[in-house]
Amino acid sequence: YEKDISHWASSSIQHSTCTVEPGTRTPFGVKGGGHATNRNFVSSPGVLITLYRFNEIKFDPASQTASFGTGPIWDDIYAALAPYNVSVLGARVTGIGVGFVLGGGYAWKSNQYGLALDTVTAFELVKPDGGVVTVTEESDSELFFGLKVMKLSFAGIVTRITMQTFPQTNVWVRFCSAIYRNTTVHLPDFPGWSAQFSAMITDPKANIAASYDCLATVPFATVFLYYDAPSPPQGLFDDFLKIPSHQSNVRERSLLEHITLPPLRNATTNIRIAADTVPILRYTEPVMRVIEEEKLKWCVKELAVTGPFVTYTAEPFLPTMLNHSTLSSAYPPTRDMAFSPFLVYFGWLDEAMDNQVINNVKESAARIRQAVIQDGQNITGAPKYPNYALFDTPVDEIYGGNVNRDPSNVMGLAGGFRF
Repeated sequence: YEKDISHWASSSIQHSTCTVEPGTRTPFGVKGGGHATNRNFVSSPGVLITLYRFNEIKFDPASQTASFGTGPIWDDIYAALAPYNVSVLGARVTGIGVGFVLGGGYAWKSNQYGLALDTVTAFELVKPDGGVVTVTEESDSELFFGLKVMKLSFAGIVTRITMQTFPQTNVWVRFCSAIYRNTTVHLPDFPGWSAQFSAMITDPKANIAASYDCLATVPFATVFLYYDAPSPPQGLFDDFLKIPSHQSNVRERSLLEHITLPPLRNATTNIRIAADTVPILRYTEPVMRVIEEEKLKWCVKELAVTGPFVTYTAEPFLPTMLNHSTLSSAYPPTRDMAFSPFLVYFGWLDEAMDNQVINNVKESAARIRQAVIQDGQNITGAPKYPNYALFDTPVDEIYGGNVNRDPSNVMGLAGGFRF
């Protein structure tokens, strides 16, 4: 320490809080909202850079854009924009950081406007050489392409994002859940109705997220019904509204109020998590039945050993969802066909069970993938959704032919999918 602070002129000496002598290539992590499910993606045994103080949020009424640092969560963004009656394409539940955009971003408005990344107009980027640049399609189209989607392992550290805003009214939502009386009896036809909604819906303002869950060996199902206006057209959600629900909450509310409803309020925080995904063209009834069967199977097999929960969430989107942008992006590698995301994730408490649970997640995801293929859906080469993909997913299963855009691995000491 004394050597480090010493100077030729003693009048130049100051007692620093600490000194650093770089001597090794040290792994580092970059953490925004901290919602990543993969260890070492935004955490690190070396140096951790946290972005909490990059928290400024601005709305520009002239350009109808919002600009914000990468430290906040979407709750903060929605709250800041609410007085202007606008919103952006952000997370669909509470507690998620704005880095969600860098993983693609399926939002409640995606059927209307595309992925969240499709609405980005600029990134502020700190490059590996320390330079700070604003990256747009006009200033550097290749780098702008690569930042969509970088997942924190390409090009540097994003410190600010500028996105298009869209008019935001109150929204209509319903959360309903029903408990299985035992593992051999189905609920009212959740799989069939979810499949029918997925096949028939054409209204871009309508969304559902159908979740098949098990908590402490008690199986249940939940459906989130969402309409991006104060009320939906008559008859749109009739099948679901007939369900005798254990819990139900339906009315007009603000977008922020919606995502912070109790069922969406960080219900699984502070638990060990492993997640994976399967790209799905169509949520058909056979596929939905297999998803339900997997939930029931692991409810018995998994939770008796590891606990406390398993969750499978079907998120159908319109096949036209990717048609709203003419700009290319690292993800998806092709826009010829739109795949809906699907999430399987298991939660447990004991670190000693890590490998077993991760393997269980892989096994279950593989079973569902096989069911999708047997259903006649061609998902060969279909990209996995980066925000849901397990840590050891080969990068070509996410980025396809775009992998060669970063051959030098300039950010290899940081976490994320390795190019």
